[in-house]
Amino acid sequence: MSDKRPLDIVVISDVHLGIYGCHAKELVNYLDSIDPRILILNGDIIDIWQFSKRFFPKSHTKVIRRILKMIGKGTEVYYLTGNHDEALRKYAGFNLSNFVIDNKLILDVDGKRHWFFHGDVYDVTMKNSKWLAKLGGKGYDILIIINRLVNHLLERMGREKMSFSKKVKDSVKQAVKFISDFEQTVADIAADKEFDVVCCGHIHQPIIKEMAANGKTVTYLNSGDWVENLTSLEYSQGAWTLYQHADKKVTAAEEEEEGVLDWGAAARVITFPAT
Repeated sequence: MSDKRPLDIVVISDVHLGIYGCHAKELVNYLDSIDPRILILNGDIIDIWQFSKRFFPKSHTKVIRRILKMIGKGTEVYYLTGNHDEALRKYAGFNLSNFVIDNKLILDVDGKRHWFFHGDVYDVTMKNSKWLAKLGGKGYDILIIINRLVNHLLERMGREKMSFSKKVKDSVKQAVKFISDFEQTVADIAADKEFDVVCCGHIHQPIIKEMAANGKTVTYLNSGDWVENLTSLEYSQGAWTLYQHADKKVTAAEEEEEGVLDWGAAARVITFPAT
């Protein structure tokens, strides 16, 4: 008997395979623990922007193998393109059995219209200054590497770890405003298009919440990422759940394989609606 958790839908985004910040091992462990009927890869799964032949370790390859294995076992897999893997957008509409590449997905789930897409199309930075967004992506990766080194030292000193990027996002008013504006824009457009639920990635801010939008109420979902938050969205028994891995230190052998400090996973689950 399988010990995998059966789920109706799983949404994963912003994995960024091919960069140092990606928590591929943790994602492999997660994929090995679930048996979804539908898997939605909601953009930025492979970081083609920053892809380098010099760095694509075994754990990153294992993620792809696990997904292929799920396809082989009958899971419906939808790869929705993001900005970091936008090179795949020319293949939008590709369909091979139970594997689909597209830019968006619309599903009727238990009588509610769901709209899934990465979200970069409503990012002003992406529209007006793509070069700036790419530069920011490289800076973000460097920040994550430095952050892991600092946290390694803090842990040895018995002190609590910290997230540099989260501190920046929380303290810089412009960053907070950007996230808020992004969420509201997406919710407003979803309401205009008469969707009950809208699901994005892109901004690395995992959340499930009800939002007022143009006189209506829309459920806004964001699957977060596998660089900092290690989160996914799960749908089972009529409810959406935000799944989050917790941190633990990995072995020296695993660190050597990656060529950079890494952190493993336990898990906590936040359910919506609250029970």
